[in-house]
Amino acid sequence: MKHRVLKVHPADNVIVALTDLAAGETVSFEGQDYTMQEVIPAKHKFFQTPMQAGDEVIMYGVLVGTAQADIPVGGRMSTENVKHAAQPYAYRNLQPTWTPPDVSKYAGRTFMGYHRNDGRVGTANYWLFIPTVFCENRNLDVIREAMHNELGYAVTGKYKEYTHRLLDAWRKGEDISSVDLSPSGTHHRERPFPNVDGIKFLNHQGGCGGTRQDSAVLAKLLVAYADHPNVGGVTVLSLGCQHLQVSDFKADLLKHNPGFDKPLIILEQQQSQSEEQLVAEAIRRTFEGIMEIDRQERRPATLDKLCIGVKCGGSDGFSGISANPAVGYCSDLVVALGGKILLAEFPELCGVEQELVDRSVSRDTAEKFIGLMQAYSSEAERVGSGFHMNPSPGNIRDGLITDAIKSAGAAKKGGTSPVVDVLDYTEPAVKPGLSLVCTPGNDVEATTGKAASGATLILFTTGLGTPTGNPVCPTIKVSTNTKLTRRMADIIDIDCGPVIEGEKTIEEMGEDILEYCILAASGEIIPKAVLLNQDDFIPWKRGVSL
Repeated sequence: MKHRVLKVHPADNVIVALTDLAAGETVSFEGQDYTMQEVIPAKHKFFQTPMQAGDEVIMYGVLVGTAQADIPVGGRMSTENVKHAAQPYAYRNLQPTWTPPDVSKYAGRTFMGYHRNDGRVGTANYWLFIPTVFCENRNLDVIREAMHNELGYAVTGKYKEYTHRLLDAWRKGEDISSVDLSPSGTHHRERPFPNVDGIKFLNHQGGCGGTRQDSAVLAKLLVAYADHPNVGGVTVLSLGCQHLQVSDFKADLLKHNPGFDKPLIILEQQQSQSEEQLVAEAIRRTFEGIMEIDRQERRPATLDKLCIGVKCGGSDGFSGISANPAVGYCSDLVVALGGKILLAEFPELCGVEQELVDRSVSRDTAEKFIGLMQAYSSEAERVGSGFHMNPSPGNIRDGLITDAIKSAGAAKKGGTSPVVDVLDYTEPAVKPGLSLVCTPGNDVEATTGKAASGATLILFTTGLGTPTGNPVCPTIKVSTNTKLTRRMADIIDIDCGPVIEGEKTIEEMGEDILEYCILAASGEIIPKAVLLNQDDFIPWKRGVSL
């Protein structure tokens, strides 16, 4: 490690510890010595200047909090001595300027994707099961077990064998603690359909019982998934009497894409002879559909066809220093190549609103962002919460003391390019460049919303480790630190620890991330979340979710 501490922005009055600093220890930075007044764990911050109650705390060059008491130089920032604060924001009629990175080395580069008839290109080819109402979840579970196991998409074989061997040991009176998880043989069936990357299921708790508005939003979400470029065909299961009617789903689908031409199977249980007949027909007709989409093959696509969502979860004090800026540089490369980047999590843009407003390409874009942010914030405050309550206990333990600190680091994932569009929940991304997508900060609600807007890959940074994926959008886990990468190697794809260690620059790491994305988009590398079938899906009801 070249340095033990880091100052993120010249205007900051706090310094980040890159390694544990002991109480009484003196560190030198930019010609000045600082003596630690207490233990400063790695990822936490200490003050560079003496603070008095009410003084502004600056990090990433923006206001992130106010001091609640007098704090000496070398004192640790904590939830006791600093509270969240953020700058007000407004449209200022500034024209964004941007110098894109040099992308000449990517001239002629392609990825191998699935070309759809509307011009979009998928990074995978999935068959998708959609229930219009939660009543059909159990039928989906039965179908999943049958088709996943027989068609080679299941990942539970070793756990089934492990349970079987535990039972066998118990029956023999043996010590079950000695039973090894490692399977004795292979339990991965060969996949008979090489051009079908998976069969996915959108189990959810909606479609009836809530408000009609909830069902209407759910319909738009399910339609967006049906029309997703990574989806080759769809089976819809309906009960028949629910709020979300099949006719509503079909009308929204045609409105979303009048040229929708994928195989579409729709079955209603209340019109069937029996549950057995319904499930058997769903399996048979889906099998026929899978035979059809298996005839599609990957073909070369230029990099401007990439649409990448950027997300952070299980964040730590290194997120805004290593992984997020590296993903941000990758984002700038993709934008410079003519692709799309989707930055969501509106509660985690609190404190950097002015920067994003100033980067907006038009007044309409800026004012749409302002309107969505203010409405979201007001709704949270109306029920006694607020964006300031966004950081989780895990975030705080690892150095993210206020929401503005978390947000300023989280926004780095979007890079530095102009904001070309602002999308409400489920609105599709149609413009090349950086778009802001209104979603909660909640990991699964956010990834669910990004995929609905058209992301065909998701870059998901984490400092604490988050086993999250998406049914139709391959999710790539990017670790902020090497320690996490080694401890949770089964879920991490890319290690940004070399940035903290001083072994790689942000730019070098960003280029590595783009190279991984190209391979993942081509099916040459399978992200860990996909291998583990981490198919998380939570619709947002537009209530207060941070």
